[in-house]
Amino acid sequence: MHYFFLYNLILFFSYSQFINCQEQISINYNSPVISFEKELIDLGSFMQYDDSSSRCEFVFTNTGKEPLIIYKAKGSCGCTVPNWPKEPIMPGDSGVIKVNYDEKRVGSFNKSITITSNAQNSPKIVKVKGKVNAIPKTSEQPIKKQSSLAPRAN
Repeated sequence: MHYFFLYNLILFFSYSQFINCQEQISINYNSPVISFEKELIDLGSFMQYDDSSSRCEFVFTNTGKEPLIIYKAKGSCGCTVPNWPKEPIMPGDSGVIKVNYDEKRVGSFNKSITITSNAQNSPKIVKVKGKVNAIPKTSEQPIKKQSSLAPRAN
């Protein structure tokens, strides 16, 4: 009987330690919330090297009750470069995340930008899509001549 009591006592303390080790999740209902006017921007079709057409802006508002701080905005690849406000956005205020797509790459694209912040709804993902059309080749482009150092095909 003594062993039964000791076993239950050890079991009780082990279980109580397990319960105390559990991570407590708390929700701050006053924390900031990032709300975007648009979460997808379609740039449509534009010509290669048309820098102004490859840019867009995601407008957002802090609809929470505390200042919003954006820690990072990261494009899904190196061809999508975001620029975000580094200062806190006060409750009710708006901000802009500017995005530039590499307009030298020809073809359709569908890219995402992940925004990490102190908001309740972080991380937040917004998307940009469009199509880059190749510039037509003209006869005015220089003709490439074969190097005298390269082997010649017979």
